[in-house]
Amino acid sequence: MDRLIGLVRDGGVVVLSGAGLSTESGIPDYRGPSGLQRSATPMTYQTFTGDPAARRRYWARSYLGWRTIAEAAPNDGHRAVARLQRCGLVTGIVTQNVDGLHQAGGADPVIELHGGLDRVVCLDCGDLTARTALDLRLRRMNPGFHPQESPEVNPDGDVDLTDEQAADFATADCGRCGGMLKPDVVFFGEQVPMPRVEAAFGLVEGAAALLVLGSSLTVLSGRRFVIRAAKLGVPIAIVNQGPTKSDDAAAVLVDAPLGKTLSRLAELAG
Repeated sequence: MDRLIGLVRDGGVVVLSGAGLSTESGIPDYRGPSGLQRSATPMTYQTFTGDPAARRRYWARSYLGWRTIAEAAPNDGHRAVARLQRCGLVTGIVTQNVDGLHQAGGADPVIELHGGLDRVVCLDCGDLTARTALDLRLRRMNPGFHPQESPEVNPDGDVDLTDEQAADFATADCGRCGGMLKPDVVFFGEQVPMPRVEAAFGLVEGAAALLVLGSSLTVLSGRRFVIRAAKLGVPIAIVNQGPTKSDDAAAVLVDAPLGKTLSRLAELAG
């Protein structure tokens, strides 16, 4: 912990955060100590756009799971990162999360690598709208849609439903052009927009240190920034519960709950 404090106190820190940072806000992850076993094949971009039944099932699942995401509040870890950013020690934040809790905790700017569940995009005209507006439309279109009393919310912000449970769910089209709506997040089989990737690489390349928070770094989408930092000789610190795929590249490893650890870090380093 002392080594972590010393590294952050020198400033120029870029944060790379993952799902483990949001578990204390009630959003589970797939790989950490509170992780859930993925029980269904993740939705791919190709299936979402090409299969109307699969698209209906996705929106039904997401409709039920959205409540948890919308009601989640930033935790001590999010607030600590924002504090470190405000005092100038953290110079950039890149998150793999789609829950918007960094911003809710006071951080700005934040690069949302995989987008945000709080926005909806039309794949035809490109119109970007708030998820809350779509949620109101779906509520009106689906009165009484409660196939499960207490569905288990997945880290992706949805719940598990069978085809039969989702069969009667009514979906909504774009209010502007009637086109296909999609959450403004990167699905499996879809590429992260290059401007986002390049901006994140730019932060890493200019960093004095890279601080990884709550990520097992299993997915290359996030791990590539650690790989780049290691090649450049940028010191890497990892705070996570459990091992990661880049532990061997880290100069500092802290295996501990993130909220408490980051609060202490912000207090002593800032």
